[in-house]
Amino acid sequence: MHRSRLSVRKRPAKNNDWPVKSQVPHKHVLQWVVELVETEPSFLQKHMFGCQGIYLFGRLVFVLAARAEPWSGILVCTSHEFHSSLIDEYPCLRPHPVLGKWLYLPQTDDTFEENAPKLVLQALENDPRIGVEPGESRRKRA
Repeated sequence: MHRSRLSVRKRPAKNNDWPVKSQVPHKHVLQWVVELVETEPSFLQKHMFGCQGIYLFGRLVFVLAARAEPWSGILVCTSHEFHSSLIDEYPCLRPHPVLGKWLYLPQTDDTFEENAPKLVLQALENDPRIGVEPGESRRKRA
């Protein structure tokens, strides 16, 4: 099996200015949804629990999932305080059945192809309702 090269991209400086390593061996089946924002300098895509995490402006904004339900669609990373306003704007969104802190747009929704790109463009506009600050990584035990 051929291993892809490790790419290094800079995250926009906030409190720290360090290179972020990302390894994405192949394109995700939902990659078409985020192609519009791949040229944004802050764009970062990372493998995350069998899915792909999408970062913009240093925040985790989406998780692309293409497995069995309820892991088949787009998870919109947000906090509970923004659920109602996002659901009002996008009635297709619902709280994820496992990760209830985030909203979920399943691929099986009739409006998926219409609303998924709209959500991505809204994140590109730096909508404060979309995205969460990544937590500090836990120290590994010796």
